[in-house]
Amino acid sequence: MDLMVNIDIKKLPEPISYKSNILLIGSCFTEHIGNALQELKYPVLQNPNGILFGPDSVCKSLLSYIQNEQYTAADLFQLNEVWNSWQHHSRFSNIIAEDAVKIINQSQQNAHQFLKEADWLIITLGSSYTYQLTHIANFANETLGNTVANCHRAPANWFDKEMLETDDIKTMLEDCLKQLKTFNPKLKFLFTISPVRHIRDGVVENNRSKARLIESVHYIVSKFESAFYFPAYELVIDVLRDYRFYDIDLVHPNYPATEFVLDKFAEFCIDDDSRQLMQEIKKLVIARKHKAFQPATKAHQQFLVSHFEKTKELQEKYSFLNLKEELGYFSQT
Repeated sequence: MDLMVNIDIKKLPEPISYKSNILLIGSCFTEHIGNALQELKYPVLQNPNGILFGPDSVCKSLLSYIQNEQYTAADLFQLNEVWNSWQHHSRFSNIIAEDAVKIINQSQQNAHQFLKEADWLIITLGSSYTYQLTHIANFANETLGNTVANCHRAPANWFDKEMLETDDIKTMLEDCLKQLKTFNPKLKFLFTISPVRHIRDGVVENNRSKARLIESVHYIVSKFESAFYFPAYELVIDVLRDYRFYDIDLVHPNYPATEFVLDKFAEFCIDDDSRQLMQEIKKLVIARKHKAFQPATKAHQQFLVSHFEKTKELQEKYSFLNLKEELGYFSQT
C-alpha cells in the first residue's frame, strides 16, 4: 500500500554541479537551499537584498543587479533611529545612513559581478501580495518607486496591500528573464514555490496567493527552454501532508521536512559525480563541527591529523573546492 502520493519530478537536462555558479533569491526557504549548498562548498551567492517574498520585489532586485544600481542616503528612510531601505532586508539597516549605503552598494556590486558569470539562478517565490507606500510614508527617494520589498515593521497604515493579478506576475517574470538572458546568455533558471504558509494573510488568501505564483511560474517554464520547476511546495503540501512536519508555528516546515526536500533536490537537480562528492565533503563538515571535551588528548590530536590529511587530499584532487576553513580547523595540532 502506498502511503505517499508520488510526484513525477523530472531531472534537469543539465544538472547543477560543483562547477556551477549559483545565485539564489527569494523567500526564507531560498536560504534553506542556499545554506545547504554553501555548507557543502558549492559556489553560491544568496539573497543580495536579503529575504524577498513577492515576484515584484524579486524582479526589481534582479534588474537592479543587471544595472549595478547604486544607492545614496536619499534612498533610505529613518524609523526608530535606524536607517533602512525599502528594497532591502533589515540586516542592511544601520543607525548611520552612510554605513547602510556602503553595505547595500557592496552587495549590489557583488551581485552584479556574480550574475555575469552565474550558471544557475534559483528563484523561490513566497507570496503574490505586494505592498505600496501610502502618501503618509512616501518620503524616500521617488526614483526607487513606491513598491516596497520589506516593511521594516512600520505602521500598517503606511502601506496599501493587494494581491498581484496572475497576468501581471507573468508579465513581470517574462520581462525580467528576457533581460537576464540578454545580460548573461548562459544563465539557466530553476523556480520553486515556498512551502511556508502565509497564514497571517488568511488560509484562503494564502492558497489564492500560492495558486497565482504556481500558474505564473509554469507559464514561464513553458515559454523559456532554460527555465525549470522544482516542486518544493508540492513535496511538503502534497507528499508529507502532516503537521508533524511543521514547526510549532504550524507555518514553517521543520528540519525533517526541509531535509526531505533537500534530498529530493539533490537527487533530481544535481549531477551524480557532485552528489558523490557531497557525501565526502559532508563528512568533513560534520568533523569540523565536532567539539572535543578534552582537546589536548592524543585521541583528539590524531582525529585532527587524520582529517587534515583527508581534507588536503580532497583539496588537491578537486582544486575548485574551497576547503580553507576545514584545513585551518584540522591544522590545530
